[in-house]
Amino acid sequence: MDLNGDRYGSHLYSESAKSCLKVPEVPVEYATDEQVDGRIIIRDNFKALFEKEPLLLTFGEDTGKIGDVNQGMEGMQAQFGELRVADTGIREATILGQGIGMALRGLRPVAEIQYLDYLLYCLQGMSDDLATVQWRTKGGQKCPLIVRTRGHRLEGVWHSGSPMGMIINSVRGVVVCVPRNMQQAAGMYNTLLQSDDPALVIECLNGYRSKEKLPSNLGEFTVPIGVPEVVREGTDLTLVSYGSTFNLCARACEQLEALGISVELVDVRTLLPFDLNHTIVESLKKTNRLLVVDEDVPGGASATILQQILEVQGGYQYLDATPSTLTAKAHRPAYGSDGDYFSKPSVEDVVEKVLAMIKE
Repeated sequence: MDLNGDRYGSHLYSESAKSCLKVPEVPVEYATDEQVDGRIIIRDNFKALFEKEPLLLTFGEDTGKIGDVNQGMEGMQAQFGELRVADTGIREATILGQGIGMALRGLRPVAEIQYLDYLLYCLQGMSDDLATVQWRTKGGQKCPLIVRTRGHRLEGVWHSGSPMGMIINSVRGVVVCVPRNMQQAAGMYNTLLQSDDPALVIECLNGYRSKEKLPSNLGEFTVPIGVPEVVREGTDLTLVSYGSTFNLCARACEQLEALGISVELVDVRTLLPFDLNHTIVESLKKTNRLLVVDEDVPGGASATILQQILEVQGGYQYLDATPSTLTAKAHRPAYGSDGDYFSKPSVEDVVEKVLAMIKE
């Protein structure tokens, strides 16, 4: 059994000294309380990385001349040249293919897919080719491509999707990062560029203009992979989320506190791998209630999260109430602010759901 496990099941993810799981955690530092747009953090962090790593390059639709649609690469082409910061045509499948080829040849490419919804056009290549490189060669080949995209909440049918269940069930072998803000995203890039794992980083679409503190150690601080963060401690219920929806959950926790309910809020940070140290079950031992909130369709990523917590971590034995999920509707996000509010979980939805669970 052990022999065949090694033959056929090993090296789905890197087992080398450069595994992303072995990159040391470097805490973020702040010299001042200066608040900037999130895009400034991403932009300046990439500048620091480009200055440090000569093999780093990036390309995608509008990545070069205008510095990507959200200005996360503003001024980078002028500073580092058209070879390292390049525009491409509207062809996601070949953007991915170029990235795979470059990574296999020793470069450190960041292939940008403009919106998460457009990842569907290169999912076949990610699933068949990128995700399987280490596994089918038993670690003999490495393809540390980073696919950079942005998704979750906006206001439109084809620019606001969160098909996370489809993605994580298709790309086992790729690290999937779902940062809640740009400081977290930057730290993830800093980690991944020290590793030999392929990865997908999904930045929050509504995070580029949100204000955050500007780190003083850009390009240096790291975010650990597979390690959730307990952002808010509580005793009555464990609330698990990620990405843009996590920030709504944080606001809901403030309202619930005013109502006398203490919620422990956990950001999973990466969906693949998921909570390697079983942080969440330790929270359940304290709160005995579990709510998973995300903006995928019902039974999407939330089903995987529940399976991991209840089955893999044995969390079921610590529950005093039925574990529950709060997700988006089964359709694509509808147009407009009211459409977004109807289609995906809101602060009010989270508050109402927690109140119902507490009453149970």
